[in-house]
Amino acid sequence: MNETHIFSRRKFLKLCGSTILALHLGHWEPVQAAAAGKSQLHKVRSLPNRLDIQYIRQLITADSATSRTIMCQAGELFPGVLLEYRLRGAAEAASADVSYDYFTDRDFACYFYTAKLSKLTPQQDYEYRFTRSEACSDWLPLRTAGRGSFKAIIFPDSQCVDYSCWQKTSKLAALRNPDAEFFVNMGDLVDNGEASWQWDAWFDAVSGLIEHMPLVPVMGNHEAYSLEWKYCLPDTFLHEFAVPDNGSKQFPGYYYSFDYGPVHFIVLNTQFEEIDGFRSGMLAEQLTWLRRDVKKSSKKWQVVLMHRDVLTYDTDAATGKHGGICDIGHDFMPAFDELGIDLVLTAHLHTYRNRGHLYDFQPADHGPVYIVTGVAGDIRYPGIWIDPVFDKKIAPQPETDNYLTLEASANALHLRCFLPNGSETDHVSLQK
Repeated sequence: MNETHIFSRRKFLKLCGSTILALHLGHWEPVQAAAAGKSQLHKVRSLPNRLDIQYIRQLITADSATSRTIMCQAGELFPGVLLEYRLRGAAEAASADVSYDYFTDRDFACYFYTAKLSKLTPQQDYEYRFTRSEACSDWLPLRTAGRGSFKAIIFPDSQCVDYSCWQKTSKLAALRNPDAEFFVNMGDLVDNGEASWQWDAWFDAVSGLIEHMPLVPVMGNHEAYSLEWKYCLPDTFLHEFAVPDNGSKQFPGYYYSFDYGPVHFIVLNTQFEEIDGFRSGMLAEQLTWLRRDVKKSSKKWQVVLMHRDVLTYDTDAATGKHGGICDIGHDFMPAFDELGIDLVLTAHLHTYRNRGHLYDFQPADHGPVYIVTGVAGDIRYPGIWIDPVFDKKIAPQPETDNYLTLEASANALHLRCFLPNGSETDHVSLQK
């Protein structure tokens, strides 16, 4: 196991995590997941009591026009929990069984509850709630995707010292884009993947957003850090988010794809450095899967989401040369060229960079457009130099947090980058 470089802020976060761990309320016995059953239609009951659950969230599915995954978590087991759902305002509701899974990992111990809804009507307003006996959660909105145009919010790395910056950035973006249908977090959601208090802070920050629209989570390298700031398997991330099935036995939940409107999204995993020491073969498996996945898609647009970028801003100690294509780029860019990928969004560098079209590792007038999406948290990496070959547009310096919107239609993709004050700093349009 390799040890990562430890910054002073990480020592602070480790101390906070240890303190919270010492105050933890203990562990529960593991249980088997409940088998999912068929939906049943019934009159909605009057359930006045509150169900003591946390962090209700919607998650993207392979086809969000007809399905949705709903999750929550709790510190205790609630047998018999159901998910009620109905057309908004209807008198009758269907109920879906909820599976549950106990998870414990040093600084973490809870039950995760998951319901998977299917056979929904496209572009329809539903509402849902968790129920058990005489207790329930509030009714929450759920809108299925249409087959046409849409808007999404793209958030770069959200890792923070206290997550107040992430809360502000996410709330402002949601307020300014009430027509957004889902949101993406581009990896490094938290600064330490084993610190439960950071996951709590992350979910608290997006309350009011994640219950109302589906999340697209991208795994980052910080999701694979242990409390000691060493590499580990990203078990907490994998339990927090039930993403679409990728068919892998070795790496379920590590990467996936989904359709939304006219776009096919491919969510790749770039954490080979952290994960290969525990479980090897992810790169080769992903490249095989990627080609198969894209070739079977009938969508007009193909968009890749992945955490690490294809360029490096390091200096080669032997040659003194700055920047250039990194190993991740050499691994994936030939496949992107071959498959006709339209747009590649990355993160990790905590800076916004628009590279334009790249083909055969060089700037071009065709090929995928590459965008480093910036930073949505309060961790800054000052001094990242401007690459005169590849960086066509950068964020105003010194950089602050930012977010992006993606608007897609049958004929165009529009990607816009915004600062916290709402000012637009870049606009990329693709037509075909």
